[in-house]
Amino acid sequence: MSRKPKKGYFVRGTFVAEGSELDLELKRELKGSDAASKTDLKRESTELQALGEALLGLRAGLFDKLELGDKLRDAIAEAKRITNFEGKRRQMQFIGKLMRGLDTATLDAIRAALDEQNRGPAQETAMLHEAERWRDRLIADDDALGNWIDTHPGTDAQQLRALVRQARKDRKDGPPGEAPRQGKAYRELFQLLRAELEPHDASADADAAATQAREEDA
Repeated sequence: MSRKPKKGYFVRGTFVAEGSELDLELKRELKGSDAASKTDLKRESTELQALGEALLGLRAGLFDKLELGDKLRDAIAEAKRITNFEGKRRQMQFIGKLMRGLDTATLDAIRAALDEQNRGPAQETAMLHEAERWRDRLIADDDALGNWIDTHPGTDAQQLRALVRQARKDRKDGPPGEAPRQGKAYRELFQLLRAELEPHDASADADAAATQAREEDA
């Protein structure tokens, strides 16, 4: 009497009988891989939807440079107009779906634009603190004036000296026993230092110089 052939399949040249320990082990591995894959997809979907939501707050100068396609741009514009909570939630889901169709380069560009925007406030705060430190140094230390001019030769040295002198005078003339006076010169000195510390657009400076030259020639 012939033996009934076992049901099974081959894996890398090895026969795996259905119901065997090896079969069960392979099925457990396969199930685990599927679960991990579903988890990864869900995590990626959530991340893309959050990225799409962040686009709503991206300033126009950075947003306009991104190659998002008309459909996604229109969806983002519509999301900004929606005030209903449920309507907004559904629109954001739609945006997340559109985001999944973007290529890696575009997604990287979006992340870079968001990073650039987020760096702005931190840089602004650091610049304000730097201007405050220089203002206090200039008022307290005679040598600080020369140090500033050496490192910022474009500064109007005459105006800077006048503001420092007046700020020192205001502090000296304050009522005895009270905090030093912080008059107009003190504030204007800060504004001058802040303007010099701000990053300058070289192309804008060149355009301004060209415009001034044309006006002088006219």
